[in-house]
Amino acid sequence: MENFRYQSAATLDAALAAAANGATVAAGTSELINWMRLGITAPNGLVDISRIDALRGVRQDGDSLVIGALTTLNEVGLSEAVRDGAPVLAEAALKAASAQLRNRATLGGNVLQRTRCPYFRAEAVTDARMPWPCNKRVAGSGCAARDMPYSRAAIFGWTDACVATQPSDPVVALAALDAVADIDGPDGPRQIAMTDFHLAQEDGGAERETRLSPGELILRYRVPVDAAARGSVYLKVRERESYEYAMVSAAVCLDHADGVIRSARVALGSVAQKPWRLLQAEGALAGTPLDEAAVQAVMNGAMEAARPLPGQDWKPRLAANAAARAVLMAGGMV
Repeated sequence: MENFRYQSAATLDAALAAAANGATVAAGTSELINWMRLGITAPNGLVDISRIDALRGVRQDGDSLVIGALTTLNEVGLSEAVRDGAPVLAEAALKAASAQLRNRATLGGNVLQRTRCPYFRAEAVTDARMPWPCNKRVAGSGCAARDMPYSRAAIFGWTDACVATQPSDPVVALAALDAVADIDGPDGPRQIAMTDFHLAQEDGGAERETRLSPGELILRYRVPVDAAARGSVYLKVRERESYEYAMVSAAVCLDHADGVIRSARVALGSVAQKPWRLLQAEGALAGTPLDEAAVQAVMNGAMEAARPLPGQDWKPRLAANAAARAVLMAGGMV
């Protein structure tokens, strides 16, 4: 690691001022320390925001839940308000990482984690020491994952410049919930819908992954609570149950009655560099019976737009099956 300046911000104003001056924000640091160790980033200064209590906690605000960005994953997952109003988010939070990490990792930091692509995660103290091309690490060098065997690549939204996926579990739930992030920074406060917070490569290129601007901080998330949110589930398919990233995940918010789907919101994880909402499938599900064959047919159709790389033919099938099963789980059919 390189030397860096450290400061602790006791107030939000102090944190915003430090970030506007170029300091890298540190909260739980469960991801930031990895970036520094691997050479992904070498900040000149860190500003620790972990002591700002105003950015913690879960509260009800009318028909929405307000969740501070510094609320830990375990706090989100164990919150009665979240478990009742948005169970998909509670489940996603508790399926992320290990219990020890969840006690430290924050909801704000989790959605900002970088891809787990092994070609990006190479240990290289300087760009010149990268063992293979990666446009995220060295712009213009190429994408080793595009040209070499890599079974976890994106199937939506990728370009030849990058095929990485976003690994966060909670961000998939937040997208399905139509949550909004409150942001503040040098140009003042604003909001970003979590469906648009991350950028696919076809939208932002290999280097830009979110719509955050330099110096901006996530303050909190606003999660609408409706019938579909209350009837939501998160399904994570992984190679092992303990401490593993998803091969594919599905977050579903479902409103149904008398065996018929009234409305549905479906987001997939680990299939793109952002949570991937299946908007056409959502429209097709409205009015569809809660029947396995009918739901599976809709999800199979949603995969017609997928673009798997060679050797990834299994991934669209897995994504369709995960999405269909999550819908049936939300409808009490599984």
